Amino acid sequence: MEITIHSSFLPHTDPEASLAFYRDVLGFEVRLDVGYEDMRWITVGPAGQPSTAIVLHPPAVGHDVTDEERALLLELIAKGSYFGVNLATDDLDAAFARIEAAGADIVQEPIEQDYGVRDAAVRDPAGNLLRLQQTPRKEHGHE
Repeated sequence: MEITIHSSFLPHTDPEASLAFYRDVLGFEVRLDVGYEDMRWITVGPAGQPSTAIVLHPPAVGHDVTDEERALLLELIAKGSYFGVNLATDDLDAAFARIEAAGADIVQEPIEQDYGVRDAAVRDPAGNLLRLQQTPRKEHGHE
């Protein structure tokens, strides 16, 4: 038996801005776009990885959430201190340069971490923290 990650969920506060970021800046495929206006669930994922996706969703929809709780949740999202995801690339510098050139909110430029990972960090249009980690480069189709 094998268990894999199929999809993760990140909130969006502006579906068009999030769609543009994940599609145009990160180069993800748009797999589903369901709903209307701000009430949209947008599924995106990396090209060539059809079994892995991120669902961008409106926050606190369909739950018994008070206005006060919703306001607090939106504050936490905007700060980037509640939701996030780690992404990986075999060319961190090129990926970071493309993201930075697109005007993304930069949290941390590429650095070597004490725990053995080289990474960078940005926020998506909603404020979600995205860490982008360097993976070994593949050469001639081999790892």
